[in-house]
Amino acid sequence: MPDVNGFANRLNARKSELESRLRAIETELDASAGADAEEHALEVEGDEVLEGVGQAGLAELRAVNAALGRIAQGSFGLCAKCGEPISEARLQAVPQAALCENCIH
Repeated sequence: MPDVNGFANRLNARKSELESRLRAIETELDASAGADAEEHALEVEGDEVLEGVGQAGLAELRAVNAALGRIAQGSFGLCAKCGEPISEARLQAVPQAALCENCIH
């Protein structure tokens, strides 16, 4: 059985990091546009990158919140698909993992 408290601490810390990063991205995207066309084109390109990073951050935040939910329900560390335990090594690498190694393939 994994150290649920240790994983909860790691997941909560990651959640705080992601929320902070997403707020910063939102602030950057809300900033006013530049004056000339070339600067605006660069800004649009930068905004697209930020939006991609933001989408990835939102996806990770959803996974972290789901893992915290599994901790609260007592099912953390069990594969959501087959019900078998997720290896400690996988949880150490990806604490929000919902699937075991066999079920991700």
